[in-house]
Amino acid sequence: MRNKNEAETEDTRDRTLECPECESDALVSDTEHGETVCDDCGLVVEENEIDHGPEWRAFNSSEKNQKSRVGAPTTNMMHDKGLSTNIGWQNKDAYGRSLSSRQREKMQRLRTWNERFRTRDSKERNLKQALGEIDRMASALGLPENVRETASVIYRRALNDDLLPGRSIEGVATSALYAAARMADTPRSLDEITSVSRVEKDEIARTYRYVVRELKLEIKPADPEQYVPRFASELGLSDEPERRARQLLKNAKEQSVHSGKSPVGLAAAAVYAASLLTNEKVTQNEVSEVANISEVTIRNRYHELLEAEEKAQVL
Repeated sequence: MRNKNEAETEDTRDRTLECPECESDALVSDTEHGETVCDDCGLVVEENEIDHGPEWRAFNSSEKNQKSRVGAPTTNMMHDKGLSTNIGWQNKDAYGRSLSSRQREKMQRLRTWNERFRTRDSKERNLKQALGEIDRMASALGLPENVRETASVIYRRALNDDLLPGRSIEGVATSALYAAARMADTPRSLDEITSVSRVEKDEIARTYRYVVRELKLEIKPADPEQYVPRFASELGLSDEPERRARQLLKNAKEQSVHSGKSPVGLAAAAVYAASLLTNEKVTQNEVSEVANISEVTIRNRYHELLEAEEKAQVL
């Protein structure tokens, strides 16, 4: 019985693909009139077709953007992925007129209940708090949107794999952001992350190692060259010192000077040395404040980089 129905459906579909008058398969769809017309004999095969497009017309991109009623794309940076409703804070109606005092009180109650209904259980409240922390810290550190998105995905995975018991929400959120920044080749030092976090440095480092191990994240060791553009930009240096700093670091890698050294310290020392070599002098104190490391570390790495440069020139 089922095979018979399927055969009838296929026969019906085949018949609709050809003109019933001249049996031609040259059927043309007229979207303007909602009709399917035979191109050979002109017979209207189907009419009153459903138009899946918008009911409005636009003649340029700005008009199209104004009339479009499609919402923002889904994002992992919000606990509900941006699919829930949100009541605006403006106390005005659709015509721009101010609401009465009674209406304002009513709207405030609706906002309160709407906010409560957006999180159904403790897991969603946890996620909402963590994603808010990630967004706050990323803004303070000047990290791009792709890093925030990756950090949100890492935290969601940690939450789904039950990695949070015994650890603070802020600690796991900070660790997720630290890992995401390194994965996106826009790393921030642990001290920089700690300066905007609400947890201690030791807890961040411990939680980061745990999250990376349990989620099996593939994170390469930080490259000192990745810090150079940011340091040079914050110090107001031109392109020449930046290129010179990269060359110093490449020579250091060839001589294996970078092994076991802090990438932040090497990058800061390279920027300092390059500024002296290109006559765009900056002080060790200025570099120390930008890189958030001590001047002693800069001096030690500075001498090591110059020695590697001399060896490279001899070879």
